[in-house]
Amino acid sequence: MHRFFVLCGVLFMTAAADAQSPQAGYERSGAMRNQSRSVVMARHGMVATSHPLAAQAGLDVLKAGGTAADAAIATNAMLGVVEPMSCGIGGDLFVIYWDNKTQKLYGLNASGRSPYNISRKTFADKGLSEIPSDGVLSWSVPGCVHGWEELRGKFGNQTLAENLQAAIATAEEGFPVSEVIAGGWKSSVPSLRDWPDSTATYLIDGERAPAVGEVFRNPNLAKSYRQIAEQGPAAFYRGPIAKEIVAFSERNGGYFSLKDFADHTSTWVEPVSTNYRGYDVWELPPNGQGIAALQMLNLLEPYDLKKLGHNSAETIHLFLEAKKLAFADRAKFYADPDFEKLPTAELISKEYARERAKLLDRNKASVDVPAGNPRLETCDTVYLTVVDKDRNCCSFIQSIFNGFGSQVVPGNVGFAMQNRGCLFALDDMHLNRLEPHKRPFHTIIPAMVTKDGKPWFCYGVMGGDMQAQGHVQILLNMIDFGLNVQAAGDAARVMHTGSADPTGSPANGSGTVHLEAGVSDEAVAALRAKGHKVFRSRGGYGGYQGILIDGQQGVLQGATEPRKDGAAVGY
Repeated sequence: MHRFFVLCGVLFMTAAADAQSPQAGYERSGAMRNQSRSVVMARHGMVATSHPLAAQAGLDVLKAGGTAADAAIATNAMLGVVEPMSCGIGGDLFVIYWDNKTQKLYGLNASGRSPYNISRKTFADKGLSEIPSDGVLSWSVPGCVHGWEELRGKFGNQTLAENLQAAIATAEEGFPVSEVIAGGWKSSVPSLRDWPDSTATYLIDGERAPAVGEVFRNPNLAKSYRQIAEQGPAAFYRGPIAKEIVAFSERNGGYFSLKDFADHTSTWVEPVSTNYRGYDVWELPPNGQGIAALQMLNLLEPYDLKKLGHNSAETIHLFLEAKKLAFADRAKFYADPDFEKLPTAELISKEYARERAKLLDRNKASVDVPAGNPRLETCDTVYLTVVDKDRNCCSFIQSIFNGFGSQVVPGNVGFAMQNRGCLFALDDMHLNRLEPHKRPFHTIIPAMVTKDGKPWFCYGVMGGDMQAQGHVQILLNMIDFGLNVQAAGDAARVMHTGSADPTGSPANGSGTVHLEAGVSDEAVAALRAKGHKVFRSRGGYGGYQGILIDGQQGVLQGATEPRKDGAAVGY
């Protein structure tokens, strides 16, 4: 069965072509009258993420002299407290970092691996044709804490204890739960009730999620953070936290061993890029899906999208067909490069895009698009971005995958474990097949854009399969249609579902097109005429944060997702 995960909000769908969002009772002044808020401007440093308390924690670190790396860790640690369904130290992270001193981009893959003691035979013996999306069988080793230390050790100037100080205090004293987060929390109550430690950690009186504005405390998470602050990553991978997770796994039919944790490592990788209309767009190579955004951009570049019109039927159709082509390749070729030689360079080449573009029909929606042959002869998440006073730039994404991950809090650690292991395929011939000590395919991807060799835009869009689609739409809005960083995120989005996925699930015909209310009725009718299955939908379109670096003025321009609780803050 095809897996479709909406990680950043519940998707509500209606067949009505004229469904519209409530309109504000006023019109903003200024050039962008439909913008949700003004672009945040600052000269020295800036943080943008999905919760104001987390953004403020990062800003405080910047003001105290910390680097973008230090502030990113502080921001992420706070998000683990205030947005626990989306992220936390039970999950993984990825980073693209611009170091202004060396004038170089660095990539960090801090994703974890499957247990040594698990295999495809494990699931065959249990009579399972796919890996469950919750419970201990979906676990892989969390890479977050190791990633924090790698990032801090290479680019930080503060201690891990300083980075975690604000998050520890907030976990102990509590925080008022915000609106969007409260909704996501409430939707997970039934699954959290299946696990006693999850119930004790996240549900009030063992029964309900905290209400909007209710103060929530997590003393067990504060204890885990304090152990990491005092002992470093060893507390997580060799000390009390690892031991508690492994003991829980052994009691509940899991396959973790202490060796799985002790042997965990992060990997510094070279970011990869394509040029789109003079801008170099950077992503990380697989096991993530970042190169899907580059493939889509290569397919779209030959078309004059500005002439076709923003969110017109013609522009949306081209976007959808490019997405299908890229995601067909994603389903086949994206996996752990330590286990297979992957054709990454070929997939993101302009030559390969020209070959794949021959399959794109401008008048008809494609059905069941096959993967290409790139070896030519000639999934809940948080995203944050930080820029510091020295113009070091950090594009940072972190997740436990589904809302509350595997739904399992192992003992008294205060956090849920991710369920990334469910993205392995059980097909013996699939590149992303489950094997011991292997990284699964990942949906979470940070991005950065450079212009003339300098950082121009540091951004990301959280939300499972929406992420690569969101990366492309934000850039089209800015580069092709001239929208500023806030308006680019406010604009109505498109999401296509139903492509084949890296677990081996097949494609679903032409898939389903979800549109927000800002897309015109005329565009909806024209897309249906081309054969697209179109619905107006609420929610599920991801969560965007971005910082544009205006080198000429020496100003940072920040934006945050109006579909979330977040904030961009600067000084």
